[in-house]
Amino acid sequence: FLLAGIFANFLAPYGFNQTFVFPRLNPPSAGCILGADNLGRDLLSRVIYGARVSMYVGLGAAAISTVLATIIGMLSGFFGGKTDLILQRFVDAFMCIPALFLILTIMAIVGPGMWQVVIVLGLLGSIGSSRVIRSAVMGIRMNIYVEAAKSIGCPTWRILVRHILPNIMAPIIVLFTIGMGAAIIAEASISFLGYGIPAPQPSWGG
Repeated sequence: FLLAGIFANFLAPYGFNQTFVFPRLNPPSAGCILGADNLGRDLLSRVIYGARVSMYVGLGAAAISTVLATIIGMLSGFFGGKTDLILQRFVDAFMCIPALFLILTIMAIVGPGMWQVVIVLGLLGSIGSSRVIRSAVMGIRMNIYVEAAKSIGCPTWRILVRHILPNIMAPIIVLFTIGMGAAIIAEASISFLGYGIPAPQPSWGG
């Protein structure tokens, strides 16, 4: 799907918004494998170009979500105490609200668009994911090498970057891959409801 999105210009037989190529609502045929929509646009071409849009949204939202989740989780898990208590109460408050309801509410305020979808999905996806990072950091911060780094006077930022971050890369990679799929499905859901990628740009949800 990623390669199909990258090379959509070469793979798609027609432009994604090339109208009246075929009769409107044309059934599948040799020249129009998936048929045509109500404007006579080739549906196969729109599906291929829609892969590009969905990959943009998936990669962008997953990257934003993973970075923010890593920062929140590392701060919460490493410092503990009041810092952890305050951050986790905000996380609890956000997780109490149904995700789709929250996404649709924010999208209704900011308006439809690709970058709006990427940013909103990235920000909201990071909140729940930070719990996983927090748990991983809490399991690592008690290790002897972290205590040794503290005892020789290593600054906190160095401990986080050099000793904590490399040891939590496994859950970070898993969160990124899961977040990419979740973002594509969420984009499809809100585009289907009219709050995602605006027409005539094709997306799988639209």
